[in-house]
Parts: sequence; structure tokens; C-alpha cells
Amino acid sequence: MSVYGRPNITPPSAPASDPVLVDTLPNGVRLLLLPYPGRATAEVSVFVRSGSMHESRALNGIGHVVEHMVFKGTRARDAGAINLDAERLGADVNAHTDKDHTAFHMRGLARDALTFVPMLAELVTTPTFPADELERERQVLLQEFVEDDDDPMAAAYRLFDTACYGLHPVAQPAIGRRATVERLQADDLRRWVERQFTGANLVLAAAGSIDPDAFRRAAEAAFGGLSAGTPHAVAAPDWRGGLRTRRLDAGSQTHLVLGYPLPPLTAADPIGELAAACFGEGMSSPLMAELRERRGLVYYAACAADVLDLCGEFVVEASFAADKLDELLPALTALLRAQAEADADPVTLERARNQLAVRWLRAHEKPARRLEAAALDLFALGRVRALAERLERLQAVDADAVRASFEHWQRRTPPAVALAGKLVRGVSERVHAALAPLQLGAPVPPDAVQPVDASAA
Repeated sequence: MSVYGRPNITPPSAPASDPVLVDTLPNGVRLLLLPYPGRATAEVSVFVRSGSMHESRALNGIGHVVEHMVFKGTRARDAGAINLDAERLGADVNAHTDKDHTAFHMRGLARDALTFVPMLAELVTTPTFPADELERERQVLLQEFVEDDDDPMAAAYRLFDTACYGLHPVAQPAIGRRATVERLQADDLRRWVERQFTGANLVLAAAGSIDPDAFRRAAEAAFGGLSAGTPHAVAAPDWRGGLRTRRLDAGSQTHLVLGYPLPPLTAADPIGELAAACFGEGMSSPLMAELRERRGLVYYAACAADVLDLCGEFVVEASFAADKLDELLPALTALLRAQAEADADPVTLERARNQLAVRWLRAHEKPARRLEAAALDLFALGRVRALAERLERLQAVDADAVRASFEHWQRRTPPAVALAGKLVRGVSERVHAALAPLQLGAPVPPDAVQPVDASAA
């Protein structure tokens, strides 16, 4: 019993009003506006349903190169003018590439929001990909691979994706492959933009004190001439499971990633997030309380639900000293088994629900986070979920449903497991033996263990 007595157990509720304005141009470009009356700043973003899952193996990484290169010159401006014109307005310009989308952002004063629309349109519809700029940026991108290759966490996640889905495109890294970056030319980038950046796959999103009619007029002028195209479609992957390892010479730490499949974003099902919060969110969760606080086996651990529109994963990760492996794996196995054998107690379920609700409410208060979540909803669901709907579905998931999820995974689904970093001798056999209760599979004979080529992971 807490020294503070019985806490308030009333579920958190969504804000009273949650306006989201959605419109569509004739060519399929969707407009998304989150009104923030009286807010001095505004954010405008272009989301394109084109990420590493939409790339062939031979072109894996081209979207990441395009994301960098659109800022290096357009038909109207060179790189210097692109940067200066934004900075004169006090605006921040940025972009990112993910597995399921690419995004370009401008953030600045609300009075300049309608100016951001044609500035972003220029970047994504008229990039020129100057050859000299491409060669310079190529060296920057290749340096990213060097840094990524030496990072045990990044390496483990690449291996984990392969363990989950094999050669399916959803397993491809957003950063791409070194060989792709080394050989891409400007014409490759132009063809990619022409094929991928189409009306049916683009959302123009804004948040701020912006007049809706003026926003639509600006959008029509900037994006109305874009080719309509067709929605990008990728077949859902089959879950594989299994073990992948990679030894890294640098450092003394090992990073572990273990996971099970979850429903895709199209299911709009919060059970994976709630199961992850019950198991591993916060210092009082079983994962942290046992492995870090009581036994000191890890210096970092986390649990999360990573959900895309094609698939999702329940993910447990941990960083630890290599000599802790034989103690850590049985302890982790026992924790996961316990989740499948008994319902979470009411306090654990209350903690997890409230942690998730607070996270969602905080994200709801951040325009950039809301814009991205809303755009991904439009791509996957064709609509934007209200926060109240998400909270209501969260409250409907009970302890038995959470336990049943853990039980289902462990009875019917082989986990995907990856380890990278400093590895002890015989690591594959040790992992198979320790995780046998989780149905990882039979131990691999020592002479059959082959090193994993990280460039193909």
C-alpha cells in the first residue's frame, strides 16, 4: 500500500475538443489541418507513403538518399538559397526516412505557414539532384554506415528485422545498403521521385493558427499539378522467428533484441502497447525491477510495441556485459513465462494503462507528433483516430487479454532473437538452450553456425 494512500484510479480522458480537418485534392493529395487558435508558431509537413519497405533489394536506401538530396537544389534554388530563405523566416527545415514513410518538415511562425507550403512543394516536386552535390552527400551517407556498423544496438535491430521477416522488404533498413549508396546516380533519384511522390501517396499536414480555406488554396496551387498515381501496396510479411548474431570487435557490451508479432496498424488494437507497458515500462515493471534493480544484470532494458501498417512487433531489448548472458537469458525467459501463466495484478494493469494514457496525452499536446500519427492513420486506415477512441479501446483491454497474448506467443510463435556486440564462445547454443521454453527451436549444431553478413541483414 502506498504511503500516499489509495491513488486516483479514474482513467485519464481525452481533451474535450479534438478538431482534425481532412480534405482531398482531385489528384488524391490529402490535406490534414490541426487548428491551434492563438498559437504563435506553426508546423507544416509533407508525408509520403514511401519508405524502405517500398524499395527493391537492389534499391534499398534510395529513399534515404533522396531525403538528403532534395535540399541540395531545385529548379528554382540552390542549396544555399534553400537554407537561407528558411532561416530568414526563423524557420527550421528537416526531414526523415522510415520503413513506411518519408517526411519533410518546416516549423516557424504561424504567419508564415502558408509560405511553407510552396517551399516544401518545391523540394519534393522539383529537386534537380546536382551531380557535384550528390558526390559530396554520398560521402556523408557512407560515413553514416561506418557509425551504424559499429553500434551494437543498430546492428542488433538490423539482425532482428531479418529474424522476423527474412528477405521481405519490411526487414530492410531505412538507412539502406552501402552498395546502393555507392552506385546511385541522379537519374535513379529522379525516376524514384517521379514514381513514388504521387498524389495518392502524399499527405500535406499542418498544425497552427491557419485558415482552412487559405490552406486548401495554397495546397492546390503547390500540389495540384502532381501526378495522381496509385496507392503504394506491399504484401504483408510472414513471421519467421529464429536467431541472428553478429560479433563486433569494438566495445565490451552486448545488445539483445527479442520479439513476437503484433497486429498491424490497420487493426487499431492497443493490446501490444499495453502488454509492453505491463512487462517493461518504468522502473517498477517486471523487466526493470528484476533484471536491473534487483539483480543488476543489465544497464539498459526496454519493452515497446513497434507497429506499422503491414505488421507489428512486441520488442524486448537489453544491453549488458557479455559475461552476464548465461544469467540474463534464463531470468528473461522466466519473466516472459510468468506473464503467460497468470493475469497481471490490478495495480500493474492500472500502472500500464495510465503510463500509456499519459504518453498519448503528451504526444497529443505536441503538434509534430500529432501530425505524424494522423498522417500514418490516413495512410493505414483512411481516417484519423480521435484520442478519445484510442483511450476507450485501451480501457477495454483486460488482464486476461494481456495474459492470453503472452500465452499465444509462447505456445504458437517462435520468437525472433538477435544479439550483437561482444559475444561469448558458443553463443548460439547457449541462447537456444536458455530460450527453449519460449519455443525458439532446437539448438544449432556448432559446425552449422555461420557468421551473419551484416550487409545482408
